[in-house]
Amino acid sequence: MTDKVDVAIVGAGTAGLAALQEVRKQTDDFVLINKRPYGTTCARVGCMPSKTLIAAANAYHARVLLDTFGIKGGGGLKADIPAVMARVRKLRDHFVESVLKSTEDLGERDIAGQARLDGPNRLVVDKRRIEARQIILAPGSSPIVPPPWQAFGDRILTTDTLFEEPDLPARIGVIGLGAVGVELAQALARLGIEVHGFDGAEHLAGISDDKVAGSLHDLLTQEFPIHLGVEADLAEADDGVKITWGDDNESIVVDKVLVAVGRRPNLQDLGLDSLGVPLDDKGMPEVDPNTMRIADTPVLFAGDANGFRAILHEGADEGHIAGINATNDGPVRLDRRTPMTVTFCSPQVAAVGQQAGDLKECLIGEVDYSAQGRARVMQENAGLLRIYAASEGGRLLGAEMAAPDAEHLAHLLALAIKQDLTVHDLLRMPFYHPTLEEGLRTALRDIARKLPPCSISDLAGCGSLKAEALE
Repeated sequence: MTDKVDVAIVGAGTAGLAALQEVRKQTDDFVLINKRPYGTTCARVGCMPSKTLIAAANAYHARVLLDTFGIKGGGGLKADIPAVMARVRKLRDHFVESVLKSTEDLGERDIAGQARLDGPNRLVVDKRRIEARQIILAPGSSPIVPPPWQAFGDRILTTDTLFEEPDLPARIGVIGLGAVGVELAQALARLGIEVHGFDGAEHLAGISDDKVAGSLHDLLTQEFPIHLGVEADLAEADDGVKITWGDDNESIVVDKVLVAVGRRPNLQDLGLDSLGVPLDDKGMPEVDPNTMRIADTPVLFAGDANGFRAILHEGADEGHIAGINATNDGPVRLDRRTPMTVTFCSPQVAAVGQQAGDLKECLIGEVDYSAQGRARVMQENAGLLRIYAASEGGRLLGAEMAAPDAEHLAHLLALAIKQDLTVHDLLRMPFYHPTLEEGLRTALRDIARKLPPCSISDLAGCGSLKAEALE
């Protein structure tokens, strides 16, 4: 017996739910197939619980700055880790509950199980066969744990398990210092845990700009030891896990290891080989990022699993695009957003538009936030912002930064880049005093000095007063 539907959606994560939203506008003849658990990676084990933990860590860390404001007694505060973790789970459960409401009315159209392609228009879910005019794949991804490390059992933590811990041990090693690893390593250190961080890359948090990467490295090493450009090996120890690294075989022993080396697309048992299209060495087909369609098949591929940009707003966009294309007769090509990433460490890390590693020639402007007025007032005066602009005309191309409130600066720059604004265009905008955005203006002025001067009647030419209190 084969069930026939118009559209089948595989995966109830962010991309799958965004696709569902679009499909429901056009038809009720669909099914949503999801291997448990429900609730999306973001709400269950990603963005929301991690930011809840980071917020608690930053609140506790604020005690070390109180003396600088003339406030005494901060040294008497103590972090109740079990209470912190209980709050993380309570808020996490609230966020998951809000996600589950989006599928609670589906009834029999909501199918729990592992789906496998059996050709371009067919799926098998357990013993059930489903034929669909269009199929949207959004199976998500899972944390990578190298097979030899899986033998360490519950001494290995991932983002899937960290937030379930009722308490945290005194010593944790963090292997992988991309965005997730950096965020969690700093949060754990700020909660009073002895943290040691490791990564095979030379830069933290995916930064490509050497100067920004150096600034962040200098700041984070004040909070926990960082070992970059090394391969870490694990071995059993009497009182934990022994981590060994480097040519000199340096080692330390920790109680548990948080593995944050990346996520693997959930392609296993998905049946992509049944589509009759070429697959790369990772088993991935080519996907059109503007339609989300795989070649000329009736299958669309959205979200973390397709390897494009594994970020929530991008996953939602891809589900949206896939849902539109699954319910329209002809292809609907949508432009993608300006690339933007944010890492919620302190100072925050952000990249927007093109990064330094993408550019061969450009003008660069920078601001050192250690000397920025508002940042000093807030006792957040640390970090570096670098902006990239076209050599001809000064059109904004991108930026990388490790700076206070980088999440807000990045959004402003993303808007400017999307609108094809130039350095002078942005300098014509108001910059209120005193704000962190004035640091952005400093970097823009740095570039403007390398461009032909603007008109005498143009406010973009209003220069610096060269006084920290006024910048």
